Amino acid sequence: MNKKTICFIFARGGSKGLPKKNVLNILGKPLIVHSIRLAKSINEVDSIYVSTDSQEIANFALKENIKVIQRPPDLAKDNSPEWLSWQHAVEFILEKEGKFDIFLSLPTTAPLRVKEDVEKCLKALNPNVDLVVTTTKSNKNPWFNMVLSDESSNIKPIFNSEGIARRQDAPSCFDLTPVAYVTTPSFVLNHSSMWDGKVLGVEIPYERSIDIDTSIDFLFAKFLLENKR
Repeated sequence: MNKKTICFIFARGGSKGLPKKNVLNILGKPLIVHSIRLAKSINEVDSIYVSTDSQEIANFALKENIKVIQRPPDLAKDNSPEWLSWQHAVEFILEKEGKFDIFLSLPTTAPLRVKEDVEKCLKALNPNVDLVVTTTKSNKNPWFNMVLSDESSNIKPIFNSEGIARRQDAPSCFDLTPVAYVTTPSFVLNHSSMWDGKVLGVEIPYERSIDIDTSIDFLFAKFLLENKR
């Protein structure tokens, strides 16, 4: 039995670190369109929605024949938890379309992802997992080369590093990266955080996991995409 999968792209108009981040242009397309077109290429996706408070972003979605969820202003502030926007979107769909089985989020800030990365995440969701996230191997390690500083600027490792002389001896660490999130509508509605359930990580190669949050991130992602072979 095929499960009904709805893809959501959450893209608010404001961005403190990188103004108008979601509509910045790479390869002739704004970031929001990169996510939309990737979502269109995934066979498992039945419907695509963009959740936004921005008319500019909504217009890009409508030009791509994508439906828009009008996000309330109180869910589009700098300090608004995105989980609340997830809940708002799920409630909207349940009212407009009825029940669905799989919730997929494709953030705009990971334009180097490929179709296979997302398909892998969709396949990873199973009855024993509440939510699938994407990770990439961390360049820093809290047991080895990440430190805390006190008021006198004295530093020490974040975790007890006794017996760890090389990074290879430290436990493996991963960064979360917004390539994809996969869960169920019921988990979103009945919990207040993704950490409330069993979370599975799908590892993504670093070169496809870039998360655009600053102007340097944007320039790096732009360089990689424009020189992709």
